[in-house]
Amino acid sequence: MTESTPLPAEIVAGLTLEEKAALTSGGTFWTTKGVESAGIPKIMLTDGPHGLRKQRETGDHLGIGDSVPATCFPPAVGLGSSWDVGLVERVGEALGTEAAIENVAVLLGPGLNIKRSPLCGRNFEYVSEDPIVSGEVGAALVRGIQSKGVGASVKHFAANNQENDRMRASSDVDERPLREVYLRGFQRVVEDAQPWTVMCSYNRINGVYASEDPWLLTHVLRDEWGFDGLVVSDWGAVNERVASIAAGMDLEMPSNGGETDAQIIAAVRNGTLAESVVDVATTRIVNLVQKSQAGAGDVAGPLDVDAHHALAREAAGRGIVLLKNERETLPISSTASVAVIGLFAEKPRYQGAGSSKVTPTRLDNARDEIAEYAGQGNSFYAQGYKVSSRDDADSEELRRAAVELAAAKDVAVLFLGLPEAAEAEGYDREHIDLPDDQLALLDAVLGVTPNVVVVLSNGSVVALPFADRVPAIIEAWLLGQAGGGAIADVLYGAVNPSAKLTETIPLRLQDNPSYLNFGGTDGHVRYGEGLFVGYRWYDARDLDVAFPFGHGLSYTTFEYSDAVASVGPNGDVEVRVRITNTGDRAGREVVQIYTSLAESTIQRPVRELKAFASVALDPGETRDVMQVVRRDDLAYWHVTAQRWVVEGGDYTFDIAASSRDLRARATAPMEGDVLSLPLTRQSSLGEAFAHPIAGPIVQKIMAANGPGDAASIMPEDVDMMKMIESMPLGRMAMFPGDDFSTETIDRLIATANAPRAEA
Repeated sequence: MTESTPLPAEIVAGLTLEEKAALTSGGTFWTTKGVESAGIPKIMLTDGPHGLRKQRETGDHLGIGDSVPATCFPPAVGLGSSWDVGLVERVGEALGTEAAIENVAVLLGPGLNIKRSPLCGRNFEYVSEDPIVSGEVGAALVRGIQSKGVGASVKHFAANNQENDRMRASSDVDERPLREVYLRGFQRVVEDAQPWTVMCSYNRINGVYASEDPWLLTHVLRDEWGFDGLVVSDWGAVNERVASIAAGMDLEMPSNGGETDAQIIAAVRNGTLAESVVDVATTRIVNLVQKSQAGAGDVAGPLDVDAHHALAREAAGRGIVLLKNERETLPISSTASVAVIGLFAEKPRYQGAGSSKVTPTRLDNARDEIAEYAGQGNSFYAQGYKVSSRDDADSEELRRAAVELAAAKDVAVLFLGLPEAAEAEGYDREHIDLPDDQLALLDAVLGVTPNVVVVLSNGSVVALPFADRVPAIIEAWLLGQAGGGAIADVLYGAVNPSAKLTETIPLRLQDNPSYLNFGGTDGHVRYGEGLFVGYRWYDARDLDVAFPFGHGLSYTTFEYSDAVASVGPNGDVEVRVRITNTGDRAGREVVQIYTSLAESTIQRPVRELKAFASVALDPGETRDVMQVVRRDDLAYWHVTAQRWVVEGGDYTFDIAASSRDLRARATAPMEGDVLSLPLTRQSSLGEAFAHPIAGPIVQKIMAANGPGDAASIMPEDVDMMKMIESMPLGRMAMFPGDDFSTETIDRLIATANAPRAEA
């Protein structure tokens, strides 16, 4: 934007009501409308988040139509597992570059919804079950995309944690978990990276459609978090257009043929909608257009396809989680004969189905890439199983050939996973089990050789009933177009695995915290687990899991020592720890910091992740790693006070290799926020005791009563206090005597609530 470019508000002031209303909805499926006479061009928005899916303007939303070839980077399930914000930002830059070359103004991503259940069909597009991981990874991706003059669109805002009935269902979630779990990642991205747009979700939240919720789109997003961009609807997410624009939902997509534009005009004409509301939305749209114009032309083509494919391979290798590696089964020796078994080795599952489906510039497969490492005559392939009913091969014959091959080779690398139809946008999974024929194949292979490596291809976690029988397991997720090469890199040690799980792998689906509440009934989904999402639930209930959140092995080992935590002048906590690579290979360790407060007076998880860092170390190298735990991240949402509150006390900072592999510990005292809630007759006696003004008065009244009087109980009488501390203050008047009369209680409340001069 040049100095001569009019400000958005100035441009909007010159538009008619009809022109302003028209700008608030799409012109085609993928473009906005323009007003040529006012110098407002149309701009294009396209699907992401792991690759550009630019279709013709007549294309569809779910990927049935073709799209231009683009680099398919690892989806969020794989990219997030790197826990490396620097790498993620580089991928974001590449995505921004490809979008800019194709004249795309906004890339629709990243997806930040919490993985509440492994059944969510769209989990492959989401980062984690934890909001800090989601927020940090999401902010890095936004920074990278927007550094190329292209906008990001953080989605799906908010509490969109299932695909079943996603366009109507109400996510009924209490305010503390809504704030602390489901909104916190979005807040992190908005405050740290200021995305150009936020996409509102289809669903309702506590009965109100996200697209028409002023609390969500204006009070929280703009007034509290300071978001200054545009809110765009998910495609078809608008229920009532006039209500949505009044709530702060600026741009409705896709085109609706002008139907809802007319509704806006009519509402302004009849006085039910202020024209100033339309002006605000239109100003935000013009501002987005000007931002995209300012960045246009900064990135020149053609696309360096080879460089982006190499980055995709690097990112894929960094997203592979080594779950298990007994007897140093991995890496595979270059002289070993290898049986590569499983259709996914030849025809990889590299992305999920639905609106994010990218047409890749090329596609690696693990079978060929393994053959490159193994050398001539050392790698052999068998299909092993079918994934489609259209495959007319004989299943028994496929299994027999695979078992025969495994028995004759040094190592069997068995590719197992979910068929594409098992997980996709638009519907949820029914279970977390691998197909029966794949499990039967694994059993048969284990019957002829103990040297088995399982490589998993799946967009969300699967049950691993064989985990104690297989020496090596690699969670390879969905890794994008270069995943086949990346898997071979890890199998043969060219890449030392460093990824960590961003979601817990349970032993059974029944152990998942949302098990009894997922899916919902009668259009409502009760988030009955509250704060206890993912690892928070498993730790609170002390449940065994297959592999914990944050887990991931390496071909080297790391030692943690000398942990120290100190509170800075701004209240943030600096946590320092010494990390040493004690093995003989260069590697990376994801250092995780979990916090807890033993003497907390509120319900809390056992521990919560608050910071992390990916640290590269050469063999024998030692590095002092410093991470900052933000004071704001230690706060909980106080429902009564309607604000964030940091509870005072001695906080524990566990420095860990996973949520259950705690390596070092430090403590630091935190000064709590002053919290003085107004007293009412419904306030409890315990709350009155804790009040800085009322507390001493109540104690004085009680001390004046004689022994045996119920009103003479003092706070130090622990057992008796437990019995009556929840009694409403107003009901103390029922006890004999005049010390707690109704008049006394009312005077006490008035004194406690009287305005006081600041100290």
